[in-house]
Amino acid sequence: MRNATKLTAAVLAAGALTLGLSACGSSGSDSASDTSGPLVVAASPTPHAEILNYVKENLAKKAGLDLEVKEFTDYVTPNTATEDGSVGANYFQNQPYLDDFNKKRGTHIVPVVTVHLEPLGLYSHKVKSADSFKSGATVAVPNDSVNEARALKLLDANGIITLKDGVGNEATPSDIAKNPKNLTFKELEAAQTPRSLDDVDAAVVNGNYAIEADLKPASDALVLESAKNNPYGNFLAVKDGNEDDPRVKKLAKLLTSAEVKKFIDDKYAGSVLASF
Repeated sequence: MRNATKLTAAVLAAGALTLGLSACGSSGSDSASDTSGPLVVAASPTPHAEILNYVKENLAKKAGLDLEVKEFTDYVTPNTATEDGSVGANYFQNQPYLDDFNKKRGTHIVPVVTVHLEPLGLYSHKVKSADSFKSGATVAVPNDSVNEARALKLLDANGIITLKDGVGNEATPSDIAKNPKNLTFKELEAAQTPRSLDDVDAAVVNGNYAIEADLKPASDALVLESAKNNPYGNFLAVKDGNEDDPRVKKLAKLLTSAEVKKFIDDKYAGSVLASF
């Protein structure tokens, strides 16, 4: 039932995107195929769109890049829009998520350049430390397969639960081998996890949604992912075959510039980490 609801929402969202772009007077296919026009990039509001807007306002003109940023709050529409040509690129996701999305949706999105990492964290309004959960406490986790597995791995890495040996990027609560606090897991859309903090004992929240909710991952998280050897860096992505678009190449270079690294370091103070 959950999957059916998510698919319906994705179709509606993709339709809304197409209508929105048409209303602005530009067809979806033109955005991706006409390399003389602006490069339209779909992005999550924080930090992705903020980083792109910094590039647009400070670096793009000098580089000869006409950049347009479109914000989306879900993790589906940016890929479906990139696949159908409504936008020319997107910036919001990591490799395990993209691999899972392409496999399940039959899309052909590929990474161009990795820009940053948003550490996943465990947050609570009720618990002071990760070792002080009461028996039977409820923990909210993202309900998409990759981020749920990532959340459970975070809890496993910090001794809160123990996952079965060999569990990969599709782990679910059924793959928990040891649960000493008898935690109950509440699966929610990733964007809803920070909003659940008044209703659950704790929540595992993606970095971008934590920042949007005025949480400071570097200081507020009970436990936080390590950046070392982390496979979850976020990248600029396009539909397969569009990697050589000169606009995409210009943006990739700007996103990995010293100016962008300084912007990330200064603005996010360790809550977002440059990956280049």
